[in-house]
Amino acid sequence: MLTKRPQRSANLKWQRQKYSAISRQIEVFTAVFTFLLLLWWDNLRGDTSSQCRRQRSTWLVQKMLDLGPVFIKIGQSLSTRIDLLPKEYIEAFAELQDRVPPFSSEEAATIIELELGKPLFAIYRDFNPEPLASASLGQVHRARLHTGEEVVVKIQRPGLKKLFDLDCIAIQKLLAVFRKLGWFKQWQLEEIFQEFFTVLYQEIDYIHEGKNADRFRHNFQDMTRIVVPKVYWQYSTSKVLTLEYIPGIKVDDRAALEACGIDPKEINQLGIYCYLRQLLQDGFFHADPHPGNIAVSPKGELIFYDFGMMVEVPALSKEQMVKTFFAVLKKDTNTVISTLTGMGLLEPVNDMAPVKRLFKFLLDRFTEKPINLKELEEIKREIYSVFEQQPFRLPAKMTYILKSLATLDGLARILDPEYNLTAAAQPFVQSITAQNKGNLLGELWQQARSFLAYRFNQPSRTELLILRLEERLERGELEIQIRSMETERLLKRVHLALKVLVYLCLAGFTIAIGVLLLLFGQGKYQGWVILLFSVGAFCTLTFLRLLVTLSWKERLDKLAEN
Repeated sequence: MLTKRPQRSANLKWQRQKYSAISRQIEVFTAVFTFLLLLWWDNLRGDTSSQCRRQRSTWLVQKMLDLGPVFIKIGQSLSTRIDLLPKEYIEAFAELQDRVPPFSSEEAATIIELELGKPLFAIYRDFNPEPLASASLGQVHRARLHTGEEVVVKIQRPGLKKLFDLDCIAIQKLLAVFRKLGWFKQWQLEEIFQEFFTVLYQEIDYIHEGKNADRFRHNFQDMTRIVVPKVYWQYSTSKVLTLEYIPGIKVDDRAALEACGIDPKEINQLGIYCYLRQLLQDGFFHADPHPGNIAVSPKGELIFYDFGMMVEVPALSKEQMVKTFFAVLKKDTNTVISTLTGMGLLEPVNDMAPVKRLFKFLLDRFTEKPINLKELEEIKREIYSVFEQQPFRLPAKMTYILKSLATLDGLARILDPEYNLTAAAQPFVQSITAQNKGNLLGELWQQARSFLAYRFNQPSRTELLILRLEERLERGELEIQIRSMETERLLKRVHLALKVLVYLCLAGFTIAIGVLLLLFGQGKYQGWVILLFSVGAFCTLTFLRLLVTLSWKERLDKLAEN
């Protein structure tokens, strides 16, 4: 992902040329275990508040920025992992920006000459030394070929591949330590590691990106309003990519679009059609659709940039697409989940009830009307509650698609605040029915009949109430809850008593060692003695405070029991 040009600054620590594997591993291990120590301390204090998690997530984001590109990308990837992390971390990672100072034009020229085997001006007639944009993985410069075509040149950051290799080794060793200690087994970290580094190494291979661009252009060759820059293969390698220069208006700049006489609602409709086709028909999905990667030409064409992050999913047959579209209209949760599972976007688990509940919630509430911001918050709460009740792991493809759809939803709101996804999808369904008549018309007629029957046989209010009551009973929401207040109070006192015992032991242990050093250390360990007595004093004060609290709790509980 490329960001706007930042100010030049001193070289970053992670960008130094001489970086040993050992020093990098020490740096990574120190950061990770410091964070784990902070979490342990929070747990010991019993502080699991939202504010505490926000503080820790902010610290972690800053540490990722300090550690460099791999960890910036890890943070951005984790911003989609609602199945793994609390919402405070998801929100913090979502704000993680890839703002890195550009490297010098001399370094850029050197990389181009080494990669292409020619002097810079033997390749390009003009080359602008100021980058158009810069990120942790590379930067982009404008240039002109000797044949007169204007191009942009994407250049990989120097030393990036070596840093990736070092970080890959460091993270592998870290996971080996976790495995030996038996930590985080439920997260399947090694699988996530493999998925992440596969995508990351593809993203820094510009040959792979160029092939993605060619494939995407081929998929939309019948749509003149979808534009993809041409790749100049004779001037491209795995570290240098030369592309046709096609400027445009940022897709989220509604005022600029209207000033050029372009209807934002029409652009929104075109974008929805394009992404439905990518996901359902082509099975080749642009997974980084932020406003910097999509622009609009003065003619109202959609221009796509940056094909480093693409997701492949099994394409649906046209009959399946029609069936799924009507399943959404009929709010048929089972068919929608079955389709997503078949595409590899959901992994079946033993208890699918929470997943079905989430999809039923979405289909019931948001298929026939625009979603406002309050309802978006309700969606988030419902998703988090699902993962709290039944933790399960989403496939990596699904997390990338979810992140892309969230970004696209934000763009759609800017272009058309009243857009309705079901209505916006109808031109796509009409287009696939027009392409292949025969069996498809039979499927369309069958699904239309089923939908009409569904609409005419809507249950009465009484029936709806009974259905909802049954659903709540199935979900376990209507249980007879019997709680023993006496038992709860006793457990709280036991927990407090254990804390009292821990701090008493710590106080006695530190003071005893301090006394021994004072008596037999012959004045050599005065600093340690002061430190131990300070820690002992802190533990003693904490012990006394907890003891008083425990005493008051016992008295209050006795009064409550009487």
